[in-house]
Amino acid sequence: MTDQASFTLRGRNPDVLTCIANLSNDEVFTPPEFANRMLDTLAEAWAANHGGKNIWADPTVTFLDPCTKSGVFLREITSRLNQGLEKAIPDRQKRVDHILTQQVFGIGITQITGLLARRSLYCSKHATGKHSIAKSFASDDGNIWFKRLKHTWDGDKCQFCGAGKSVFDRAAGLETHAYAFIHTDNIKTRLAEIFGGNMQFDVIIGNPPYQLNDGGGMGTSALPIYQLFVEQAKKLEPRYLSMVIPSRWFSGGRGLDEFREKMLKDSRLVRVIDFPDSAEVFPGIDLSGGVCYFLWERDSLGKCAVTTVVKGEPSTMERPLLEEGAETFIRYNEAIPILRKIRKLKEESFAELVSANDPFGFDVRAENSYRRVKPIINLEKSQDAVALYYNGWRKDGVGYVEKSTVQKNSEWIGKHKVYIAKAYGERGSFPYLVLAKPFLGERNSCCTETYLLVGPFANKEVAKNVISYIETRFFRFLVLLIKNTQNGMKKVYSFVPSQDFQQEWTDEKLYEKYKITKPEIGFIERMVRLLSEENEETESDE
Repeated sequence: MTDQASFTLRGRNPDVLTCIANLSNDEVFTPPEFANRMLDTLAEAWAANHGGKNIWADPTVTFLDPCTKSGVFLREITSRLNQGLEKAIPDRQKRVDHILTQQVFGIGITQITGLLARRSLYCSKHATGKHSIAKSFASDDGNIWFKRLKHTWDGDKCQFCGAGKSVFDRAAGLETHAYAFIHTDNIKTRLAEIFGGNMQFDVIIGNPPYQLNDGGGMGTSALPIYQLFVEQAKKLEPRYLSMVIPSRWFSGGRGLDEFREKMLKDSRLVRVIDFPDSAEVFPGIDLSGGVCYFLWERDSLGKCAVTTVVKGEPSTMERPLLEEGAETFIRYNEAIPILRKIRKLKEESFAELVSANDPFGFDVRAENSYRRVKPIINLEKSQDAVALYYNGWRKDGVGYVEKSTVQKNSEWIGKHKVYIAKAYGERGSFPYLVLAKPFLGERNSCCTETYLLVGPFANKEVAKNVISYIETRFFRFLVLLIKNTQNGMKKVYSFVPSQDFQQEWTDEKLYEKYKITKPEIGFIERMVRLLSEENEETESDE
């Protein structure tokens, strides 16, 4: 072998894959350290199910990265196999050739990532190149395949991934982002075409692209696609499947509800390692809701070991992925006994008091359409006008609209209510606020879809008591268990019990009512901080 190959396989630093720039927030390179963490999880599971045997010492195990970018998974797998197979195949060149030609396979997601992955794995952009550490390939691609594909359009969307034709129907020479692994009705046939023969992989591992523009929302609309890679990989029936994906699937969302339901009911999902702050995995990358990786075992039937990592501190618990009666995965292990205490009382959910999106039928961005109107906002109040809250905090986001233009729920206008921002993002801050500060909605007021409405209520004191409840750490902690992204729709309040709002509420009253222990209080208060006084709003006396 060449000195270059020897140097690479010894894994010395500096490592170029620790410092290359990401393609985007949707196509993120996996840091070598994190790839090795995933491989450690795989190796532990293999040993547990194979009498303590070392997966890296088995010359028959095959690996596929179906969405390779930097080639880091393939490189680290090869490095481990090179060490593990030293006794079985003493000759280093024969050992490396065996690993690269018979055990390690990848599919590039773009032309440039295909080249980068080959450079990482073979030490050459061509597997047959002068400096390649592989000596037995006949093809320049080796076992890292890439071919530019076109989307299959069904109207203005791709039938396989939902990409928008207006965005991705591109001229020759430009990347289409039509990923080969998910653009097929028969993945087994596709892999036979790519690699030749009937390919059965023992391990599928990778970090898929996260989303694609679907052509809507004036070019800003994005549809998740990572779930398509997971589902396609399962069809190949590997022994083990491990992928790093955004954690937002825990609570579903656009295009993810069916995927969430299948995953949470899949007894083959044996490990979930969750990072609420994506920066702990991908420094400098902000993925709303965090990121996780999972391990799926084809032949396993049982509970899942859930690990949540907050500020480098892991917490692990073996438990069902779905609590009884819950539709959402609860990411924090310490929250389980707290939630069980609260749900035991079988109180009505606070979500019943929360409006659906766009409570009055206004959309400040939309053209006029059925029951959705772009309001004409005036700064001066006329005789028949009502206050309209929109775009941000009350102090700089209030105008007036004619009452006759309100599209729905006009009976709420003359009542007291509470407004709370529909979306609130914290960009990884910890402990969390979870929600923006609510404020009193006076009589003769309405709002745009910027806000959700809580109520309405017959009198002002009840509305103020509701605000006192929302402002508690207890309330916002229960919202946090569902709210994995900045969007806070009605369903994120599902775990919050309703209360008697003839009285004001404090955390102390709530802890006493639900018999929350000191350690549990400590966890709640580590996770959720007090609302900052700097966000105080001026209350209306109307």
